[in-house]
Amino acid sequence: MRLIIVSGLSGSGKSVALDMLEDLDYYCVDNIPAGLLPGFIEYTVRTSETPYLRTAVGVDVRNRPEDLAEVPGLVHSLRNSGVGCELLFLRADNETLLKRFSETRRRHPLSRDGIGLQEALEQEQRLLAPLANAADLTVDTSRLSVHELRELIRERVVERKDAGPALLFQSFAYRHGVPDDADFVFDARALPNPYWDRALRDLTGRDEAVANFLDGQDEVAHFFGDIRDFIERWLPSLVRSNRSYLTIAVGCTGGQHRSVYLAEKLAAHFSGRHGQALIRHRDLTSRRHE
Repeated sequence: MRLIIVSGLSGSGKSVALDMLEDLDYYCVDNIPAGLLPGFIEYTVRTSETPYLRTAVGVDVRNRPEDLAEVPGLVHSLRNSGVGCELLFLRADNETLLKRFSETRRRHPLSRDGIGLQEALEQEQRLLAPLANAADLTVDTSRLSVHELRELIRERVVERKDAGPALLFQSFAYRHGVPDDADFVFDARALPNPYWDRALRDLTGRDEAVANFLDGQDEVAHFFGDIRDFIERWLPSLVRSNRSYLTIAVGCTGGQHRSVYLAEKLAAHFSGRHGQALIRHRDLTSRRHE
């Protein structure tokens, strides 16, 4: 059996994630009381005549704090009993969450008399901290559209191969902030910048001319080698500690040239070597994707 526990901040996209899992033939139950999880799993795995081999359950802040605190221990116990259990946690920055609640005019589950939205968000983060800290995969949805989140769930969660961890190589622009869901962050801003070559300025790290420029720089080759060797060295230890997902973020000033090039090259190197290798360019505009 494979069980995915979906949790996260209100407004971060939990319903979208569960809907996608349901579309991909998972049996999904939303907002289950965390205290009922052991009984639910006992029924779906051991008691039912037709066990649900792929199940996803949503657990949110409407649970009692003491029940939420028990979820990480339950995940550990399930794994020891042979159930393939993973904890997925969705989050977004406060500005994005405030905007989403304003646009949808929905009420935060912790909002009540005397408690405003900002305070409710802060309280929710504290209550869900045990799950956030224990998550196998954390996804920051601040810059993701609904379609991008659905595709990410399909690629990173549903299609993850058991042969190894799911690696995501993500480029980003420092001007837009460091990704909160990255496990490792590497800063490529010290490398030669194709932006200062007018012939390369409007291109991206996916373009051959930019790749040729960066291929010819010794600093770039050394930087790539250092990241590659670091991942090669520590990935086996991470796998032994039951890490199923790893997000490696590489940033540069604009998220257009150096970081994109390095993310593409790293993904090409690791693809098929240790499991699944995916690429995401967080801050490339739609025009640059064309």
